[in-house]
Amino acid sequence: MPQKTLIVVVGPTAIGKTALAIELAQFYHSEVISADSRQFFKEMNIGTAKPSKEELAAAPHHFINSHSVQTLFSTGDFEVQALQLMEDLFKKHNILIVVGGSGLYIDAICKGLDDLPEIDFAIREKLNQQLANEGIEAIRTQLQELDPEYFAKVDQSNPQRMIRGLEVVLSTGKKLSSFLTSNKKERPFNIIKIGLNTDRALLYERINHRVDLMMEAGQLEEAESLLPYRQYNALNTVGYSELFDYLDGKTDLASAVAMIKQNTRRFAKRQLTWFRRDENTVWFEPNQIEDIIQYLTKFCHSEVRGF
Repeated sequence: MPQKTLIVVVGPTAIGKTALAIELAQFYHSEVISADSRQFFKEMNIGTAKPSKEELAAAPHHFINSHSVQTLFSTGDFEVQALQLMEDLFKKHNILIVVGGSGLYIDAICKGLDDLPEIDFAIREKLNQQLANEGIEAIRTQLQELDPEYFAKVDQSNPQRMIRGLEVVLSTGKKLSSFLTSNKKERPFNIIKIGLNTDRALLYERINHRVDLMMEAGQLEEAESLLPYRQYNALNTVGYSELFDYLDGKTDLASAVAMIKQNTRRFAKRQLTWFRRDENTVWFEPNQIEDIIQYLTKFCHSEVRGF
């Protein structure tokens, strides 16, 4: 039996990961598993840059529109469900494609998650109340003081991720970063990681252009339709938070769009910082499709192309 192989496509937002994943799924006659923490949610479409209907039809996709924003879906839930899915898919495919820009979700599949301590839910409730009363900056400041190591790598636009760090240190007296030992769990398949990146100025241009296209496609109307769900964690994210501020009358539309672009650029920078930690990731420009397939051919021989 040929070795089962997982091809993982990572990189910053707007770099072209979806297009590459579909190319590879078609080449290997395989399927795509999304590891994007926002594309799970069926209520969020434009602002999450989900694959289009045409792209979804071009190759089978999983974990797209799979959950509601009202459902609590943790990284640990994703690890369990994704591994169960992959076990089934590997029965008919020798190669699978995982794609996403969410580093924790990629790590959940490839390395597994650390066992974290029990926390005091009263502390979580207090922190959520603090977020509501004082805003995200108060949470950022507190986390930076109590666990600077975790603060340095967490998505600082995601209040629930930061609250997770605070509730651990306040419940246990130990930093969340001290529990993240990175003890890699063995997986019953090979893992090959492909990273996409390009010149920073070009990446930022792509990000700005994508935001403009999203606004033209109705991102403001989508955000407005999601106002009843804004308390859910899934919507505490770039592309929605800024438009909620506009809809609340806190800023004008041009400023909100400019903030989406700025916050998305910052997010892309954090993504690159996360993915560059992994020395096993081999990096390419997004247009180097032939070079990527040539590289993969060294590991994925013709007999595992899924025919």
